[in-house]
Amino acid sequence: MIDFLIIGGGIAGVSAAARLSELGSVMLLEGEDALAYHTSGRSAAMFEWNYGKPSTLALNKASHAFHDDNGILSPRGMMLISGADKADEFDADQKRMQLDRISVTEARDMIPILDETVVGLAAYNASAWDMDTDRLIQTFARMARKNDATISTGMLVDGITRTDAGWVVSAGATTFETRHLVNAAGAWVDQIAEQAGITPLGFTPLRRSMARIPAPGGHDVSTWPITYGPNEDWYAKPDAGALIVSPAEEHPTTPHDAFADDMVLAEGLARYEANVTEPVTRLLSSWAGLRTFSPDRTLVLGPDPRDPSFVWCAGQGGYGMQCSPAASQLLADLVSGAASELSAQTIAALSPQRFA
Repeated sequence: MIDFLIIGGGIAGVSAAARLSELGSVMLLEGEDALAYHTSGRSAAMFEWNYGKPSTLALNKASHAFHDDNGILSPRGMMLISGADKADEFDADQKRMQLDRISVTEARDMIPILDETVVGLAAYNASAWDMDTDRLIQTFARMARKNDATISTGMLVDGITRTDAGWVVSAGATTFETRHLVNAAGAWVDQIAEQAGITPLGFTPLRRSMARIPAPGGHDVSTWPITYGPNEDWYAKPDAGALIVSPAEEHPTTPHDAFADDMVLAEGLARYEANVTEPVTRLLSSWAGLRTFSPDRTLVLGPDPRDPSFVWCAGQGGYGMQCSPAASQLLADLVSGAASELSAQTIAALSPQRFA
């Protein structure tokens, strides 16, 4: 019998596999043919200290050393720009994101395509980093396999049964017995809970679309910061010599293989274009991902209060990559009963107990 069977091979499941493999035998099942196929593979790939609810900020802080030690981070920086007509929104975002006010001239020195006739306000902080998300996934996978964990792709779970000893999980013609069932299924976490006879918690997948465009005006964009509009109604980020632009929408949807909405994408690109001197003439590619949130938009980590053999690792939203080292360590601490480095307040904010 397996000690821990994990459903889901995104960043939540793979990081959980790495940590739980220190405690016992691990089997990870991913329905797709590769790890991180859905949201984890479509991430904007940023580490930002001040992104998320207070409990997420605590996880971010506790995760930084792991990312740094494993070569996951590289400098990027973060900028906020706005027209003077949205000064109130700008001020609120600047405070929330903890950015320093800079002149528009200074902003244009960093991003030369900014339109100074439109952009009247700017703020910046160097404390934001690109993340090598593939390296992060593979680092956790190596950690898990080093401890003899089994990671299997193309294994779509189609049956879950509670037994006196734990759980029987089927994926096609193959069945597995496990003492603990770890639900790290991303947008599908409530569906997995229902299959297991566990009360769903009300997770909502939210679609976010992305467009990749050529470097504007042929500029070298490699040193440009990630840049947000007010109320985060668009953002742009350099990506391998090109630029990613997102309308930053959060449209409720159902669990599925997401794709970009052309109209929403066009609206977001228009908001971006309104602030720059170079028009968008063509797309290199477009895609979408699902950011799945719990009802209070905070991660859910730990054993279900009604059945502790069912373990939640869910609701990563847009924070899964950056907080995965600390989130997965907390999960293992909660399962094993070990003391956590996180505060009691943070642990309580992340616990499934809050929905009981």
